[in-house]
Amino acid sequence: MSSAQDLRPIIIKKAKSHAKPHGNHSWKIAYADFMTAMMALFLVLWLLSSSSPKTLVGVAEYFKTPLKVAVVGGDKSSLSKSVIPGGGKDPMAKDGEVMKALTNDPADAQRRRDQMDSERLRALKGRLEQIIDNNPTLRQFRPQLLLDITSEGLRIQILDTQNRPMFRTGSAAVEPYMRAILREIGPVLNEMPNKVSLSGHTDSATYMMGERAYSNWELSADRANASRQELIAGGMQEGKVLRVLGLADTMPLEKNEPLAPTNRRISIVVLNKRAQAQFESENASAADVSVQAQKGRMAEELQSQVPSQAEATPAPAASPANAPKGK
Repeated sequence: MSSAQDLRPIIIKKAKSHAKPHGNHSWKIAYADFMTAMMALFLVLWLLSSSSPKTLVGVAEYFKTPLKVAVVGGDKSSLSKSVIPGGGKDPMAKDGEVMKALTNDPADAQRRRDQMDSERLRALKGRLEQIIDNNPTLRQFRPQLLLDITSEGLRIQILDTQNRPMFRTGSAAVEPYMRAILREIGPVLNEMPNKVSLSGHTDSATYMMGERAYSNWELSADRANASRQELIAGGMQEGKVLRVLGLADTMPLEKNEPLAPTNRRISIVVLNKRAQAQFESENASAADVSVQAQKGRMAEELQSQVPSQAEATPAPAASPANAPKGK
């Protein structure tokens, strides 16, 4: 019986081992932040040690700037020579800063003014072309309208055609469609402060009217002035007109065909600032000459009205010896 008990099976229980967690990993995030901060610190220290004194001053001045000036700019933000924009007074700057140096260069300033003026004239050209394309009345006359940029400014030319003249033959009377064109263009010219020059052109045909000769010179001048009146009637400011010229047939559009109808035209030039200044100077010089000539004529007339010394001196009184004896 004891042998039977000795043969009883032995049961061994083995507990399965489970993986234990390694703990909290949040320290790694803190360590990474610490290393990042240390790297930034050493980077700043390296930059400070390798930067020039001017750069250090610029960095210091930058942090003196109020937030609003740093964001939107201030009085010193565009004129300072500091390496970082913004900031207060730049101790490294002298009286002649960059902007001041640029404005003191007459040639550079004139180039900038000419460029800005040209850009405005091109914008006006685009505006006029848009008005012509969108206006049913003007769109049908598009082949008779030429717009281009010249050395004097934006030139608008209104051409004659064989079947659609701008004026009555041999006259400055404006046709209705020419009137419509000018009155549509007039208000648009007010969008720029530039002055306007008008010139009339004719073909080479000559004729006589009435008892005296009425040449192409008078006709072209009268047509240019009639165009000026229609522009003003359409809304253009009267003071915008700087000059009105009659050029007859001296500047034909078709040089090989002096009798071509397109040579009969009205040119409206929105002058650029350079041309405007030149014409105003010429007008002022001519006015000075005219005034001086008028003063000279007035002086001559006054001189001629003053009696001569011989005429102004009274005759001497008769002496008693020569006096006639009374009866």
